[in-house]
Amino acid sequence: MFETLSDRLTSVFSSLRSKGRLSDADIDATCREIRIALLEADVALPVVKEFVARVKERARGVEVSQALNPAQQVVKIVNDELIEVLGGETRRLRYAKTPPTVIMLAGLQGSGKTTLAGKLAKWLRDQGHAPLLVACDLQRPNAVQQLAVMAERAGVAVYAPEPGNGVGDPVAVARQSLDHARRQQHDVVVVDTAGRLGIDQELMKQAADIRDAVTPDEVLFVLDAMIGQDAVSTARAFMDGVGFDGVVLTKLDGDARGGAALSVRHVTGRPIMFASTGEKLEDFDAFHPDRMAGRILDMGDILTLIEQAQKTFDEQEAAKMAGKLVSGDGFTLEDFLEQMMMVRRMGPIKNLLGMMPGMGQMRDQLNQVDDRDLDRIAAIIRSMTPGERQEPKIINGSRRARIAKGSGVTVTEVNNLVVRFFEAQKMMKRMTQGMGIPGMPGGRKQKAQKPKKGRRVSGDPRKAALGKTGANASSSDTPKPPKGLLGNLGGGQLPPGLELPPGFDPSKLKLPGQN
Repeated sequence: MFETLSDRLTSVFSSLRSKGRLSDADIDATCREIRIALLEADVALPVVKEFVARVKERARGVEVSQALNPAQQVVKIVNDELIEVLGGETRRLRYAKTPPTVIMLAGLQGSGKTTLAGKLAKWLRDQGHAPLLVACDLQRPNAVQQLAVMAERAGVAVYAPEPGNGVGDPVAVARQSLDHARRQQHDVVVVDTAGRLGIDQELMKQAADIRDAVTPDEVLFVLDAMIGQDAVSTARAFMDGVGFDGVVLTKLDGDARGGAALSVRHVTGRPIMFASTGEKLEDFDAFHPDRMAGRILDMGDILTLIEQAQKTFDEQEAAKMAGKLVSGDGFTLEDFLEQMMMVRRMGPIKNLLGMMPGMGQMRDQLNQVDDRDLDRIAAIIRSMTPGERQEPKIINGSRRARIAKGSGVTVTEVNNLVVRFFEAQKMMKRMTQGMGIPGMPGGRKQKAQKPKKGRRVSGDPRKAALGKTGANASSSDTPKPPKGLLGNLGGGQLPPGLELPPGFDPSKLKLPGQN
């Protein structure tokens, strides 16, 4: 969604990294490029003006002029302002003190309300709630059937007493759904309302009547992020006609410029609460302004990646796999297949890699990543016998031909998989052995230091006695030469030919510098 804006901003900041200090001309040029990048991303002009003005004011302040790395400070300023434009903090749902909590969806036809109702219901179910979907879109053909299908896929209940297709009273359905939810012990009610191709009086009246009938705790405005500047005028019209508490962005996985997402928060004053990033029910989550700003500036989104991994990976299986690696029992093709399927369940590989910092510069390579490659690898492994998966060394030429025929690939692809697996297995063994690094578990042991050798003693009794005397002479009992002028001469020894008078005490001399 924000690829164009991300590319432009990344190129702007890369030109600043070579400068040790930023002049006013550098700041003006940078802000000019940021302004062009935002306008090309279809951000509303008032938002662009205010955004650039704040960045310019902060860039000319003390935090940049006295910074060791001014370029990084400018990036930080832009990141902070992006977070502020997107809403500042993550806005959570408000739940009613007395169930059920009523959530009403509003928006134009085609914005994806019905699909989003199913996604929201599944998200609520995963949070431990018991949601109920209510079919109040009785105008659009097959809208009721679509909501029933989404409810079945999400594993939640649906309330649809009217057939729809122009038959039924949506206000009465909405009012009756609350009693049904209380009887069936549903703690959240999601009301799917009808939309129109454009703003009209009938649409606003029906939405307002449903709102008055159910008194929702949250009214969410569903906004298609691909419709550009028209999204701003539509959001303003709904804000004036019905009112809403938060915005839900749909189709964020599209190829549009995404300026609506940066504009709607500023124009309506309502936060973006959720974002839909795909067609699957799982492609839906709470909207985090700081994480979205990090994606725009190509800083990655590691927190979202970690959360997805925690949802997908089973802790017991992960602990079992880690124990197998540490114990050195070996990493088999069966283990490789399990790990690959876990990663596959996290979502498209392209999206996962895109959450890593700096991946915006490798967008062309990411576009070449095809999830079907993982499916072919899985087909190859599943065409093997259990013995071949446990011990790939037994896979000879005839076995490889059989595996290739069973998985629908060439023998070369089977060979490549086996060779790459052996290389990965060697890497696993090196990791379990500490890679030869001293101090790591399984690593190379440090050599014990040998005790220092003592003074050698001669076998001749006379030499041994002399050595013992020399050792005693070098002990702490030996008087040290006095400090001072005479003591510094030759380490306390007088030059040859110079003798002191009998009874002379050098400490009684009044030398310069002595008290």
